[in-house]
Amino acid sequence: MSIPDISREKSAALYERAKTYFPGGVNSPVRAFKSVYGTPLFIEKGDGSHIWDADGNEFVDFCCSWGPLILGHNNASVRNKVMEVMQNGMSFGAPTALENELAELILSNNRFIEKIRFVSSGTEAVMSAIRLARGYTKRDKILKFEGCYHGHTDALLVKAGSGLVTFGESSSAGVPKAFADETIVVSLNDMEALRAAFDEFKGQIAAVIIEPIPANNGLLLQSKDYLQYLREICTENGTLLIFDEVISGFRVGFEGAAGYYGIQPDILTYGKIIGGGLPVGAYGASAEVMDHISPVGSVYQAGTLSGNPVAMAAGIAQLSELLKPGFYEELQAKTAGFVKAIQDFVAERGYNLKIFTVGSIFWFAFTDQEAISTAEQIDPLSMLKFKEMHRELINRGVYLGPSGYEVGFISAAHTLADLETTKTAIFDSLDIVFSNSTN
Repeated sequence: MSIPDISREKSAALYERAKTYFPGGVNSPVRAFKSVYGTPLFIEKGDGSHIWDADGNEFVDFCCSWGPLILGHNNASVRNKVMEVMQNGMSFGAPTALENELAELILSNNRFIEKIRFVSSGTEAVMSAIRLARGYTKRDKILKFEGCYHGHTDALLVKAGSGLVTFGESSSAGVPKAFADETIVVSLNDMEALRAAFDEFKGQIAAVIIEPIPANNGLLLQSKDYLQYLREICTENGTLLIFDEVISGFRVGFEGAAGYYGIQPDILTYGKIIGGGLPVGAYGASAEVMDHISPVGSVYQAGTLSGNPVAMAAGIAQLSELLKPGFYEELQAKTAGFVKAIQDFVAERGYNLKIFTVGSIFWFAFTDQEAISTAEQIDPLSMLKFKEMHRELINRGVYLGPSGYEVGFISAAHTLADLETTKTAIFDSLDIVFSNSTN
């Protein structure tokens, strides 16, 4: 049965105050809790797999700062490395040996890139990759997919209009129509639409950008055959293929989705995990493509905080842990067991819920469909069930990202006891959600 709502008195007061400082009271929209019940929780502390809010409520955290905390909160190796480096200063706007160290750590363990450029966010990495693709190919148009999110870059803040193949329509005020007109949007998992786009805009498409593991609008898993077809059609048309691995990079394996599927993109973008919780992004490619970047090439990109020593230190510490033998295998096994237990419970109860998962990523979809690979397959009304589930889980000490379209993450810090506690909370919450509905 339902239990009383946790106290949010202090968080609610902080939120009211925040609304006088920030648009909507937040510095990133989904944090406003508009898709779930209650006011945002203001977090004061994180340690291991747990977080605590301003009211002293404790939660097992499956948001993990939206993915980068693969080792959990306040990891000792990361914290100690950061504190060591901070003693010597926090920003120089000049090269440091730490940049070399992190780059070598990545490049020597990643078959898919030969050179890399550090930036300060995933959005900045994608923006730079798009510019590089246009500069390299001398073409302007970009093709993206409905249901894939690539940060708040103007040209990619678009959604599909009607029809099989369409130019993007701006999904944000402030994006000039001329920018959106350079972006073609097609549905995921549709080879016919992809071929039609290349036929219609032959010789004009600089790059195709995709989340090879789309994880910003549900977990829209694509088949290897589809991704391989994407690789082949790009090669055939002289178009660069960009894998946006801001979420999947270093999460499903050290080589990300490129390694998971064994597919070579032309440019890869990274973020999240390589900063160990601090703001970092990166993009990489072959040496031949990357040497089109300034100062050796004509494609300009710069950043005062690019390669910031503190962020580099955090990345070095975290990625060193990920390279330890068995790290990913153990994390995946832990996740698979967690998901299976919930799926078995759901099957026994006959609930319309499917948990999609890859590596240590999972997503709750209130559906009876065996597969969801496109944004169009997600029923918006199903988000009402997630909204109710989210409230019940919060009241039971489990924190998921505050949107049913967001995925969850399991970290190395999640213990078996954490997962057992969470499973019980999920079972109780689902019983309530489905007792209140006909499905």
